[in-house]
Amino acid sequence: MSVNAIPNLTLNNGVVLPALGFGVFQTPPDETIDAVAAALRTGYRHIDTAAAYGNEREVGEAIRRSGLDRADIFVETKVWISDYGYDATLHAFDKSAAKLGVEQLDLLILHQPLPTRFDLTVEAYRALETLLADGRVRAIGVSNFMPGHLDELLGSASVVPAVNQIEVHPYFRQSDVIAADDEHGILTQAWSPIGGITYYREGYRGSTLDDPTLLGIARAHGVTAARVMLRWHLQQGRSAIPKSVNAHRIAENFAVTGFELDESELAAIDALDTGVRGGPEPADVTLDRFGIAIPEA
Repeated sequence: MSVNAIPNLTLNNGVVLPALGFGVFQTPPDETIDAVAAALRTGYRHIDTAAAYGNEREVGEAIRRSGLDRADIFVETKVWISDYGYDATLHAFDKSAAKLGVEQLDLLILHQPLPTRFDLTVEAYRALETLLADGRVRAIGVSNFMPGHLDELLGSASVVPAVNQIEVHPYFRQSDVIAADDEHGILTQAWSPIGGITYYREGYRGSTLDDPTLLGIARAHGVTAARVMLRWHLQQGRSAIPKSVNAHRIAENFAVTGFELDESELAAIDALDTGVRGGPEPADVTLDRFGIAIPEA
């Protein structure tokens, strides 16, 4: 892999995406346009949002204002559990596409498995397969699916998901899920890739940004701990979706070329895994607890 450019990754259906994307989770709508605009000016060409984030419209506006060719920007969004079911998920695509101001999405994924109503999860995925066949999306996938969820879905799916977006950072590597993804030819995409979720969730030993191992590796390369973590993802073949509303950090997080971690450094980062999840347990996600209405376009 070249260290002179952000690498591209090829999905299992041949679609290519930039390995480093820009995320807008928890970015308020009134800050989203400026944040995405800063990311695009910096050089990001992969933008990740979700219906549940409430900022798809602003992501689309930033893309339009950028003046960049639509074909040069990889746009990814997610269907929320409230819109699972075949017809509801088809309509969820319509809502997201209209808010984003696009006719075709590059990647559309299911935001969570819904274990207590996996029948709705299966029907939602069947809708994604229809959207893929119709050319309204270029690739489809899932998010936060554990190995058992993948096995259950693949028992009825006709298209293997191209992506599984999961929580991955040095304190929670999810090696079993990554292995299951690899077994099925599914790209693992990391949300909270620099461990942002560790900053405000109980149960951790502190922020990844203050970790002595990461800081030592960072000093050795003359970079930040955040850049070390992003480089770790890219060298291990994952897609990573960092987020920020600070223009300086947005640019800093993009500077992950020009240095390379050796095998001992990669292994030292792997060894930081605590096994402690920061996000909700996928098994606990239910419509009663997490169902929210996704507004019309």
